[in-house]
Amino acid sequence: MRHVWAWLLRMAALIRPGRSDEDIQAELESHLELHVADNIRSGMNPEAARRQAWIALGGLERTKDEYRDQRGIPIVESVLRDVRHGVRVLLDSPGFSVSAVAILGLGIGANAAIFSIVNGVVLRPLGYPDSSRIVRVWHTPPREQFAGTATFWVSPANYIDWRADSTAFEHMAAYEVRRANLTGGGEPDALAAAIVSGDFFPALRAPAKLGRLLDIGDEDPGRSHVAVLSERVWKSRFGADASVIGRSITINGEPYTVAGVIADNLAFPFGAELWLPLVWTPEERAVRGIHNYRVIARLKDGLDLPRAQAEMSTISQRLEHVYPADDKGWGALVVPLHQDLIADVRWGLFVLLGAVGCVLLIACANLANLLLVRMLGRSREIAIRAAIGATRGRVIQQVLVESALLGVAGGIVGLFAAVWSLDLIVKSFGATLPRADQVGVDARVLGFTCTIAIVTGLIAGVAPAWRLTRGDAGEALKRGLGRGGSQAGERRVRNVLVTAEVALALILLVGAGLLMRTLWQLYGVHPGIDPRQVVTMSITVPETRYGRREQRLHLFGESLRRVRALPGVEAAATIDSLPLSGSGSTEPVAVQGNPTRPISEQPEVAVRTISPGYVSSVRMQVTDGRDFSDDDVAERPPTAVVSESVARRFWPDERAVGKHLTLGLISNRPREVVGVVSDVKVHGLNSSDGQTVYVPFAQNPGLRQSIVVRAASDPRGVVPSVVAAVHAVDPEQPVVDVRTMDEVIDESIAQQRFAMRMLTVFAALALLLAAVGIYAVVSYTVRERVQEIGIRMALGAPTRDVMRMVVLEGLKPILAGLLVGVVGSAAVGRAFSSLVFGVTPHDAATFAIMSGVVLAIGCLSSLVPAFRATRVDAIRALRGE
Repeated sequence: MRHVWAWLLRMAALIRPGRSDEDIQAELESHLELHVADNIRSGMNPEAARRQAWIALGGLERTKDEYRDQRGIPIVESVLRDVRHGVRVLLDSPGFSVSAVAILGLGIGANAAIFSIVNGVVLRPLGYPDSSRIVRVWHTPPREQFAGTATFWVSPANYIDWRADSTAFEHMAAYEVRRANLTGGGEPDALAAAIVSGDFFPALRAPAKLGRLLDIGDEDPGRSHVAVLSERVWKSRFGADASVIGRSITINGEPYTVAGVIADNLAFPFGAELWLPLVWTPEERAVRGIHNYRVIARLKDGLDLPRAQAEMSTISQRLEHVYPADDKGWGALVVPLHQDLIADVRWGLFVLLGAVGCVLLIACANLANLLLVRMLGRSREIAIRAAIGATRGRVIQQVLVESALLGVAGGIVGLFAAVWSLDLIVKSFGATLPRADQVGVDARVLGFTCTIAIVTGLIAGVAPAWRLTRGDAGEALKRGLGRGGSQAGERRVRNVLVTAEVALALILLVGAGLLMRTLWQLYGVHPGIDPRQVVTMSITVPETRYGRREQRLHLFGESLRRVRALPGVEAAATIDSLPLSGSGSTEPVAVQGNPTRPISEQPEVAVRTISPGYVSSVRMQVTDGRDFSDDDVAERPPTAVVSESVARRFWPDERAVGKHLTLGLISNRPREVVGVVSDVKVHGLNSSDGQTVYVPFAQNPGLRQSIVVRAASDPRGVVPSVVAAVHAVDPEQPVVDVRTMDEVIDESIAQQRFAMRMLTVFAALALLLAAVGIYAVVSYTVRERVQEIGIRMALGAPTRDVMRMVVLEGLKPILAGLLVGVVGSAAVGRAFSSLVFGVTPHDAATFAIMSGVVLAIGCLSSLVPAFRATRVDAIRALRGE
């Protein structure tokens, strides 16, 4: 109990030290006066009595220190004293302090911003209860048919069998996303609608913000006309009116009752604005060959992922045996939902985090160099402290406290910079960043920023602290006030730091250079079409209003007729999936004359539905045969146009025109190939797959088409007229996704472009910090050698020789850094393998160019101090000695 009470008193002394010091002073003075009175009574004169009292007491200040050590916590008080002293010292040197804080603020701010994104997207779990148990279940397609495709969507019949046979899941749900037209009460709007099975929301365990969510009972056709709204649509379309629950709204021309509202942060799939029940007809439930749905599930308590994977593999093997025509070679893959959602961006984000980590290390090395120069300038002060009894530990503590203070100040500046730039960085990602709404500054980001700020400051102070405690105090006292030494050890430390800065900057520059060359290569790839002056827009018609073929043909045919008649329109046509968008149907194809094979073993090609005039609208080339015409209608024999790569694949030594093929998922009737056209990039500029079969819209009219319009001048200028032409046919039909074809192409390379921009910014920042570090070190070297330079100048050394000497001295750590950086760039090149195109991660030209850039910047950073060295006044320098 005594020890506890003693520690409480010590803590109290830390909180109120001022009052305790006054009490100690008064008590000691009282004891001194009592001693003096006793000595006078024993016969001493007053002066001798006071002197003996001082001797007996051991000195007032010493006794006060002993009391303080017993009263408080010495190490805490010592650190607090160093903090107060450090603040005063830094305030006395505002130029140095501002420079150091700015350098650290740049490095810490970049790290805090990227970590905020990594935290929100990768580290933060999904917002659903026990979200780690929510998984995605994919089909794995046969490798022979889908080379390079690891996962595939699921067919209705296979999903139904999975759900019936699996025991590892508490809930399993299928869903797809399509457009749904919301009309009435304002302009028609095409919302992203998730069509979900009844187990969807139970699998997520997502609570409703208002009303209720969909459940299994809503799969009943008699109860299926219910809808769930997103919070955003509820607010924007219905004014956040709570009475919307139970109200009837018109979706796809039919009445639906609003069942509930879900919060935006719980909306899944991302971007969905409306949720409708998934209702299959008996015919749809039996489909195995068409894979249009995604599947999520929730693991049962006590069951893990390997158990679920083993069970799904067993079920897939059974289905393959029972239904070989459709399921041969098709397996199943179970992955955590969170992991699956971020799979496309996770590696890129960690590359960016590594890049800003390099920037922070460069900032840390820069600060270490600044502190080393500054602390060596204070070597006499430190030597005096050591001479009067300061231990090595106290000197190290003081230096580290000062550097930590700089780190904390840099962290505050960096946090404000991160908050300011975060929205800009997130917007730069565009639609490629999942969970963008979860990105922000939270407790984890604050903790990360605080940690790296303090750690960076402490690391930067290690080199100065180590150097100061190795010196000879007597030798330091002999030097002039404020002059540092010129020992080889000091130069080695500074040069090592510069070498590290140059190496890290080169690594970032090489990464940025590889991505620059990638974009250059991608922009040089011909997409197969002429995107200039072309604008596109999408129309999705509801099956409830356009269930018959004739209705769809009338809407799109009449709309195209009106659009083509507009002034400024050169050509117009439709296609179901735009090129380079990465979307669209991939279907098995049977070639007449080849051995008959089941659908599961037939080769796969991209299939696109186009209207007559599409080929000329995007300026594809007809290399053989003809394009579709208005005669290619349902009443005539089915026709097809194939790309050159399809013709080479199936008829390598023959003419494709006149041959026949069958697209079994559309119709079992053979199609005559009437033309061959040039290849078009289907999935992006960096893809090599252009194998496409085109079918006429009149023979396969779907619910969704994109209108492609070639304008005589600005393509955006014709958009209002095109939309008006569509509304003239159907006033309630929304027209959405208005984009120029150039924008479509840009979106296909958005990931590479964003990574290049970010890495270029960080590389430029790293190069700037490295240049500052080189300049500071060379400048300090010149100041160290001012007498030597003065003597050389006095003896007649030419100016160019002095400049050459200084520049060569500065180039030594730069060249060492280039060597280390080249090796490091080669080692980390694998990280860029998934982002580069048309260039290898170890491209010699990129390495050489970026090394030249760093060398040039290093030379420029050394030239300024070298020029200043030639301005040294030899007489004044010699007098200073």
